[in-house]
Amino acid sequence: MSISVNCMSTVISVNRGPIVSAEFAARRGRSAIRKLPVDGSVKVGRLGLEGDEQAADFHGGVLQAVYAYAREDLDWWSDRLGKPLCNGMFGENLDLVGFDASGAVLAEKWQVGELLLQVMAPRMACGTFGGWMQEKGWAKRFNGARRPGVYLRVLEEGRVAAGDPVEVVWRPAKHVTVAEAVGAILDEEDVLRRVIAMADEEPGWDRTAMMFHVSNRTRSRATAPAAPSAPTATAPDAGPASPPARPDGAVHA
Repeated sequence: MSISVNCMSTVISVNRGPIVSAEFAARRGRSAIRKLPVDGSVKVGRLGLEGDEQAADFHGGVLQAVYAYAREDLDWWSDRLGKPLCNGMFGENLDLVGFDASGAVLAEKWQVGELLLQVMAPRMACGTFGGWMQEKGWAKRFNGARRPGVYLRVLEEGRVAAGDPVEVVWRPAKHVTVAEAVGAILDEEDVLRRVIAMADEEPGWDRTAMMFHVSNRTRSRATAPAAPSAPTATAPDAGPASPPARPDGAVHA
């Protein structure tokens, strides 16, 4: 079933970048977070954009092949940081306009030009992202804002270019947005239970990418069976009840 989100939703920039040496990525010394706009269309396969690279194992792969971010959210951050943010600044492959990326629903499917994409997980900020942004406490600030952008799986390969329309063509019956899903990674057990319930009803959606950052403690608590209710104790017979009191405190005879 086609679900129209906004007929004006479009890709305004397609971005990619190679792995390069990076002092800000202290632990690894290299990063591919710097993504630059591409002219024309780009081929997109199961592992993402042709010519795009990732320096860390927890980025990329089949379940996180494409990262999309809303231009409106970049502008929101620009206002708060007091500096311009160009397309691709957050390491995203697709910048979208007129589309509520943070309101995207886990497992929903997008038609983007020739591509069929599926929403897999929110992006969580890492130390390299913080070093790239040169903002103190960036990871906590970014994750707390709940404007994470969307990791996407490629269900149907093809080409993508700036100007391509973006349309949500399918959504699961149970809705958990990527903004809400950040809560599951930040130890909100009730949200994780909703994610698990949705995944149980949608076997075609692989929860691996979503669960990667969820702590073992939160997983255990969210999946633990509910404790049985204690039996209600029966009060001993105390004889006839006292007569009810009147509003003035006196007892009805």
